[in-house]
Amino acid sequence: MSETIKKATRESFGEALVEIAKTNPNVVVLDSDLAAATKTQIFKNAFPDRFFNCGISECNMIGVGAGLSTTGKIPFVASFAMFSAGRAFEQIRNSVAYPNLNVKIAGSHAGISVGEDGATHQCCEDLALMRSIPNMTILNPCDHYEMQAAIKAAAELKGPVYIRLGRLAINSINNNDDYKFEIGKGIELKSGNDITLIATGLPVGATLSAAKLLEKDGINARVINIHTIKPIDKEIIIKAAKETKYIFTIEEHSIIGGLGEAVCSVLCENNPTYVKRIGINDIFGQSGAAEELLKHYKLDDVGIYQTVIETL
Repeated sequence: MSETIKKATRESFGEALVEIAKTNPNVVVLDSDLAAATKTQIFKNAFPDRFFNCGISECNMIGVGAGLSTTGKIPFVASFAMFSAGRAFEQIRNSVAYPNLNVKIAGSHAGISVGEDGATHQCCEDLALMRSIPNMTILNPCDHYEMQAAIKAAAELKGPVYIRLGRLAINSINNNDDYKFEIGKGIELKSGNDITLIATGLPVGATLSAAKLLEKDGINARVINIHTIKPIDKEIIIKAAKETKYIFTIEEHSIIGGLGEAVCSVLCENNPTYVKRIGINDIFGQSGAAEELLKHYKLDDVGIYQTVIETL
């Protein structure tokens, strides 16, 4: 069985790029002078002739990536989520998604777990921004193994993809022996028939731990990992709503426009169900250690557990 690995998904991203590039000569990487932080430096060291530092010019970087894709290349363009999804939104919309070009956009340092970088760099709006763009596929892997599989899948998929990366090192919950990654398909990590906890990205591990705490109170929680925000797995969500009484969504993102609202949209149209969204409640973050911020915003296991108990 694969070992448990504690690693930031941004590092797993850099390593995965090298692996797919070994067999796919069309993979190229662009960065906006943040290679050490986004971990594209790993790719640069392995394939220096296929790495392009576009400088602090994220909008231009998206345009360069769009141009490279028209020549048959598969560009992965990376920066902090606040810049790659936020600052370059117009270029992503008009230069990549509108012509449906084969560009992969990585948003690193997403969410409040960026920590001491503070509110200006803690992008909790990127999923909402990317969800609003037609033709866009959105991946939010929860650990090392899922990120590796997601990058491979993104490279094989034709069309624009946004991939969310985290700064904080987290323990893996998946393994390479029996894990199957499929774009658009959620994964049931724990069975349960009382309530359903639907999580994405970094909080997936804490959600599993929260489910164990709930068991002590006699609450049997189903846990679902949604690694693809768009297209979202409607089938697994509707099934959970029919088989359990309440739905809780957990995300390191604003409760506006992210996983919670995606799940609500599915259920409103197909199986009206009570949904409690757990995330960043329409406020900006603040500076502090990542673990302390996750605790403060109740996105650790105890916080998730308490919110579920209070809601029930």
